[in-house]
Amino acid sequence: MSHSEEQQHEFTSKDVEILSKETVFSGFFNMVKYRFRHRLFNGGWSEVIEREMFERGNAAAVLPYDPVTDKVVLIEQIRVGALTHSSPWQFEIVAGIIDKGESAESVARREAIEEANVSIDDLLKVTSYYPSSGGCSERLDVYVGKVDASNASGIHGLNYEGEDIKVHVVNRETAYQWVVEGKFENGASIIALQWLQLNYQSVREQWQI
Repeated sequence: MSHSEEQQHEFTSKDVEILSKETVFSGFFNMVKYRFRHRLFNGGWSEVIEREMFERGNAAAVLPYDPVTDKVVLIEQIRVGALTHSSPWQFEIVAGIIDKGESAESVARREAIEEANVSIDDLLKVTSYYPSSGGCSERLDVYVGKVDASNASGIHGLNYEGEDIKVHVVNRETAYQWVVEGKFENGASIIALQWLQLNYQSVREQWQI
């Protein structure tokens, strides 16, 4: 198949017909049931498909990085999705849900202050991705943020949201070794730390360190 023929088979949202959308649960997050059909790779249309989808909005995540000391700022907190695992306390990078009218960049800056007590001087975009597109609509924007890590310590978070967040300042190499050892179970954290490990020299040059 030629490249031009391959281009003709690239699908878009126009190749999906949504027949119905019903909210089946509404709480802290929502669950929506879709009935839809879509075009097939071999031509024609699929049968009607029913799927429940978890709606939690979009989010932004940022790895605070101090290029002067070559250290990263990580957080640790309990996570409901890991309650039945060996330890529900997860090591992560800073992250938060994007509210209506907010930008991903502003959320990254706000959450860095709330969760780790660090102010971001500059942001570099790493990627955007769907953590679990098979059943969740969330799209996550991932950044690395320039910070001064000297004030990053202690326990933070918003009491009215039930947050109890411990801050860790770790050498970049140590944090990457934790990735290798499987200490992180959070996709955005693994992606950001791997990206930084591959690009830290150019990042330091860009930030004139």
